[in-house]
Amino acid sequence: MAQYKIIVDLSDRQLHLLDHNAVVRSFPVGIGKMLTPTPTGEYAIINKQQNPGGPFGAFWMGLSKPSYGIHGTNDPSSIGHEVSHGCIRMYNRDVLELAQLVPVGTRVMIRG
Repeated sequence: MAQYKIIVDLSDRQLHLLDHNAVVRSFPVGIGKMLTPTPTGEYAIINKQQNPGGPFGAFWMGLSKPSYGIHGTNDPSSIGHEVSHGCIRMYNRDVLELAQLVPVGTRVMIRG
């Protein structure tokens, strides 16, 4: 049985999906800008919502840090850049793939 964990590496703007501590997928992400940085630390996915609307793209996965999440985007050119208000942005196809794999409760570690 899969035992997933997510590591977001802010320095290289990548989200890594691990299964039993082995990287099984990596995705490029957009992260928080200087004035609204993505918070580092250890969190968990606490909710999931398809088609949340607006700038959140095709899917939203809320983190245990209130008001922060991993989500799609309506601006794919923002991926790979420091552009968000602290959330982790993914291409819509990538966030949909990730959301199918990870359940609510999955650990998310965000590191600088």
